[in-house]
Amino acid sequence: MKNQELLLVPGPTPVVDEIYDALASETRGHTDPRFVEVFKRAIGNTKKLFRTDGEVYIVAGSGTLAMEMAIVNTVARGERLLVISHGYFGDRFTPLAKAFGIEVDVLQSEWGKRVDPALVEQKVKEKAYKAVTITHADTSTGVASDLDTLIPIIKASGALAVVDGVVATAAMDEDMSKAYGGHEAYRIDVVLTGSQKAIGIPPGLALVAFSKTALAARAAMETIPAYYTDIDNWRPIMGNPAMYFATPPVNLIYALDVALQIVLEEGMKAREARHVAFGKAVRAALGVYGMTALANEDVAAPTLSCLLYPEGVEDATFRASLASRGVIVAGALAHLAGKAFRIGHMGNTTAAMLEEGIVAIGEALQEQGLDVNTEQAVRVFSETIEAVQA
Repeated sequence: MKNQELLLVPGPTPVVDEIYDALASETRGHTDPRFVEVFKRAIGNTKKLFRTDGEVYIVAGSGTLAMEMAIVNTVARGERLLVISHGYFGDRFTPLAKAFGIEVDVLQSEWGKRVDPALVEQKVKEKAYKAVTITHADTSTGVASDLDTLIPIIKASGALAVVDGVVATAAMDEDMSKAYGGHEAYRIDVVLTGSQKAIGIPPGLALVAFSKTALAARAAMETIPAYYTDIDNWRPIMGNPAMYFATPPVNLIYALDVALQIVLEEGMKAREARHVAFGKAVRAALGVYGMTALANEDVAAPTLSCLLYPEGVEDATFRASLASRGVIVAGALAHLAGKAFRIGHMGNTTAAMLEEGIVAIGEALQEQGLDVNTEQAVRVFSETIEAVQA
C-alpha cells in the first residue's frame, strides 16, 4: 500500500509496506496457536529492545494508557511523585497522578529548555519521592532529557526512575540494563511508550517495560486502584499469550512483530545515529528559511522539532498549503499555537521523505511571499547528514 500523503507530524509516523502487509493479514482468534506464536515473538523482541531484567506489557491503548500503567503500578495513594517536565506532555503526569491520590511536585522548565539538574538534586534531598518521571523527549517542545545526568541523581535518592519514551523509544537510548554513572544500582526502572512514533506502526498499542525493582514495588503495594492497567492481571498473559484477560488487537500485534524485527535488524546504535543525523539536518535546512528551532541544538530531540515561524507566516495558511502538496505537519501547542509548527523525523522516515518535506515547506513559504531558496535548503540538509555521519 502506497502512502497517499507524507505524514511528518510527531506521530503517527509513516508506515512502511511490510507493516501494512502485516496489518492486512488474516485476523485470527486471539488464542489461535498461530497468533500466539507471533505475540510471543513480539513480547520477546520488546524485551530485547529495552534489555530489561523484568517484564514488558503490551496492551491495547495509547501512550496515555502506558503513562497510567507506569504510575499506578509503582506509586500508591499518599506517596510522592516528582515530575520533571520539559513541556505539555511532561505536565500531563500531574493530573494523572492526582487522579489516584498521589502527592505530586513538579519541576517545570521554560519551553525549549531543560530543567536544571541541580534543582532536581535539591528537590530529591528535600523530600522522599517514591518515583520521579522523566519525559525522554517532549512532543510539544522537541526537548530531549539528559538521562546520563538525571538517572544517577534519581537513583541515589532511592526513588524509582520512570521514563516516558513515547516519542523516544526505538530512536533514543533506553537500555534498561545500562548502569548509569558506572553504578550497578543506577538503572531505569520503567519505560513507557506507544506504538505510533519511532516504532513505526499505527496508534493503538501501549507498551511498558518494568525492571525487577519496579516489579517489586508493585508487589509491595498488594492492591492498586486499577483493573485494566494492573500489571498483575496482565502478567500471566505476557508469560503465555494463549491465556486470556482482555482481547488483544490481533492485527496490531502482527504489525508490532514486523516493526520490531525492522528495528532490531537495523540495530539500535545505527538507528540512534540515523535519528541524530536526521534531526540536525532538518533543523539546519529549515534554518535556511529563517525558521528557528525552539530547542537549542544541545538539548534538541532527534525525533521531532518545533520550529518558530519567521515574520510574515500565517500558521493555518502555511499548514493548509503544505497539506495541498500532500505533506502533513502539526501545529504547535499551548502558548506557541500559531507561532510555530512541529515536524517529525523519526521511525521509518527516510532522507528522501524529509527532503521532499523540506522542498514543500519552502514552496509553502514562497506562496506567502517569503523569498526562500529551496535548493540551498536541500543542499544543507544533505551536507549536514554527511557531516554528522562522518
